[in-house]
Amino acid sequence: MVTLSSSDGTEFSAAYAAPGEEARVGVVVLPDVRGLHPYYVALAERFAETGAAAVAIDWFGRTAGVCGGSGTREAGFEWQAHIPQTTPEAIDADIDAAIAYLRERTSADLPVVTVGFCFGGSHSWRQAGGDLDLAGCAGFYGKPSMVGPAAARAHRPTVMVIAGADAATPVAEQLALADTMRSGGAEVDAAVYEGAPHSFFDRAHDEWAEACQDAWGHVLALTDRVASR
Repeated sequence: MVTLSSSDGTEFSAAYAAPGEEARVGVVVLPDVRGLHPYYVALAERFAETGAAAVAIDWFGRTAGVCGGSGTREAGFEWQAHIPQTTPEAIDADIDAAIAYLRERTSADLPVVTVGFCFGGSHSWRQAGGDLDLAGCAGFYGKPSMVGPAAARAHRPTVMVIAGADAATPVAEQLALADTMRSGGAEVDAAVYEGAPHSFFDRAHDEWAEACQDAWGHVLALTDRVASR
């Protein structure tokens, strides 16, 4: 567990995982509304097993301070009061700090991608049309409304993992977002998993193991692609 510092001086919690050999790519893991939940620490470690240097970040340094105790957000953390206080600008600053940390730990020219889930998935997709020094973006079951005008400026390779039975966001809206991003110039890999619920990759993994394995393959195809450049 580490504490990172954003450009505005905010300290926030993160979890870093290093690969066994020289990193070929970097991954910034963007959690769901729960922030730095232990699941995302484990996911960073899983990315490290693939040869990536990975860092999972917390959203709530400005409003809740750094994580105490175990270094993660506990199960009873009341994120509902904190999520509305986040802003895209602050989130971008934290992601930028995470990118810098990955390159500090590895190499200055390390290609980095974001991989996000739900709230984090939305902000990962938004990076496709943003200004941060990223090589690609992947997001699971995000909300197109949170991507906003960045969709029309999208220019980075993007993976969209879409739950076919997502009660939070209709599939049609996510596919329309993919088309808008393609019109902006981004190459978009949109994978729809029919019948899968929102959060199937993390909260319903055992029931959707085959879909999870396939989705993981789409994400690794992106990291392989940017690593080979």
